[in-house]
Amino acid sequence: MIKDQLQRELNIKDVPKRIISLVPSQTELLVSLGLEKNIVGITKFCIHPKYLRKSKTVVGGTKKVHLDKIRALNPDIILCNKEENTREMVLELEKIAPVHVSEIIDFEDVLILIEMYGKLFDRSQQANQLNLKLQKEKREFEKEIPVVLGKVAYFIWREPWMVAGGDTFINSLLKLNGWENVFENNKSRYPEIKLEELKRLKPDLILLSSEPYPFKEKHVEEMRQICNVRVELVDGEYFSWYGSRLIPAFDYFKKLQKLLSGSF
Repeated sequence: MIKDQLQRELNIKDVPKRIISLVPSQTELLVSLGLEKNIVGITKFCIHPKYLRKSKTVVGGTKKVHLDKIRALNPDIILCNKEENTREMVLELEKIAPVHVSEIIDFEDVLILIEMYGKLFDRSQQANQLNLKLQKEKREFEKEIPVVLGKVAYFIWREPWMVAGGDTFINSLLKLNGWENVFENNKSRYPEIKLEELKRLKPDLILLSSEPYPFKEKHVEEMRQICNVRVELVDGEYFSWYGSRLIPAFDYFKKLQKLLSGSF
């Protein structure tokens, strides 16, 4: 019996051939595993590879989909994620086809998901090679960074101000970079905050993500006027996308570390 990362049992007898992916990170991962031809439906946010939306059916977003479009594609399996998609959506999708739900909190969860996809889609060799590559990149990166660089706040939204808390993949990558997330112990995974809290928590660095809110240089200046600490724009894909996106992410982190070196 096949299980997903929530330990839900899936009734799948044969290797799924027609795949709908409702998670951008997982869509990119499927392509990396050589499954592009098997993808029949994706979301409007599945932007990697860039050409994919021209050749695949877009069935909606990550929170709301067109069930009639999905049904018409006659999928063998639908891929979701606990954070990206809603429970209500999964329940409706299960009436159409088996739904595999991932849950990614840290690097090890990524390796487990890739291994799962390898077995599920008969791509174990490709999955093993990808995992070995990811583990190698991670080891090499960890050799280059200090144990602790400083305290950081990672913003994902404005009006209301929202940050990445603990128990998130973003938080795990902040730790991997040697940073201490000042909101790690917040009860919410993505808490709304008042900027006055920053003065109390005294981060050494504020990171403004490019997604989901598209922070720009003007927001850097706005934040600097409120908090007299270093503020940097960062590419949110490298901090929140998982799967094969982590390979270029480690190169990005190395460049970011060099940019920030000596800042604390």
